[in-house]
Amino acid sequence: MAQPLLKPIKLHDLELKNRVIMAPMTRSRAANEGNVPNDIMATYYAQRAGAGLIISEGSQISKQAVGYINTPGIYSQEQVDGWKKITKAVHDEGGKIFLQLWHVGRISHPDFHNGEPAVAPSAINPNEKSYTPEGFKDTETPRALTIPEIEQIVQDFKNAAKNAIDASFDGVEVHASNGYLLHQFFASTSNTRTDAYGGSIENRARILFEVLDAIKEVVPEEKIGVRLNPSLHGIFGMTLNEDTIPTFDYIIEHLNKYNLAYLHLSEPFNDVNDVPHAESEIAKRYRPMYKGNLIINAGFTQESGNKVIAEGDADMVAFGVPFIANPDLPERFAQDAELQQPEQDKFYTPGPEGYITYPTLAEIEA
Repeated sequence: MAQPLLKPIKLHDLELKNRVIMAPMTRSRAANEGNVPNDIMATYYAQRAGAGLIISEGSQISKQAVGYINTPGIYSQEQVDGWKKITKAVHDEGGKIFLQLWHVGRISHPDFHNGEPAVAPSAINPNEKSYTPEGFKDTETPRALTIPEIEQIVQDFKNAAKNAIDASFDGVEVHASNGYLLHQFFASTSNTRTDAYGGSIENRARILFEVLDAIKEVVPEEKIGVRLNPSLHGIFGMTLNEDTIPTFDYIIEHLNKYNLAYLHLSEPFNDVNDVPHAESEIAKRYRPMYKGNLIINAGFTQESGNKVIAEGDADMVAFGVPFIANPDLPERFAQDAELQQPEQDKFYTPGPEGYITYPTLAEIEA
């Protein structure tokens, strides 16, 4: 029987050869002065071009947006030129690739900002770790953004999206997830503002729709995706409360007004069954609510990925860690082949080891 994961799908005019999506994963290989994407990254992404769609690692939209070492940006001409090599390598292998647009907000450290604090909706320390040039350091209390600064960030997302299209990406994904800046605005536990960007659900969600409205001036709506993590709790500095899920209900209903490429949702990263007000089944809750293409991720296997599509709870499944050690993941699914295990100590280390050194099935057989 044909596996649902391996059936093609159309995202408007973009044809994907399967529904096995490569999830965005920070791999910290842009180890150079300007955070410029490089040749080793081109090899890495080209190796994984068998995915129906690759979503790139998060790429900072400005210098202000950075929070981890050796992560690539999309705000300088050098970065655009670096990404061009990567999109060409992926397209030459018949793949499709979106760029994930990223601002970490308070999940950063003064070491990245000439000693100045990171920025956030409100001056609330997430009490997390930031991966700095000197190793992991505790986050510090951020500085609350002014309204002109928020307006500038919206423009930074727009400029980064335009740069992504200039670099020949097939589209962009807005990272509004995992405790980073946009997610920090959504949550009343991290956003205590009393102006147009705080208080009500509509105000806390406002920045996302301003970002989308700005991006669609330079990128067609059907080439824009959005990533959300509604039940994130106790990770990336986020705390869930009684208005968390109502906020995401509002956001996702409102996203129906846009003709997006897809909505990319995460199932809970940890067990939230005993967490008051949490939603433990994200795909089941939001599939009936969202009218467009839905990607689901977090901990899926070949079996559970096929099942979630077959049951109609998602259209595509994003796989993260399995793609690290299995560049030919869709082919392995097709052959029901055993998956290779990744070297976790090489997830974020510069250089080729544990990055482009995993063989494909064809290479093993040869």
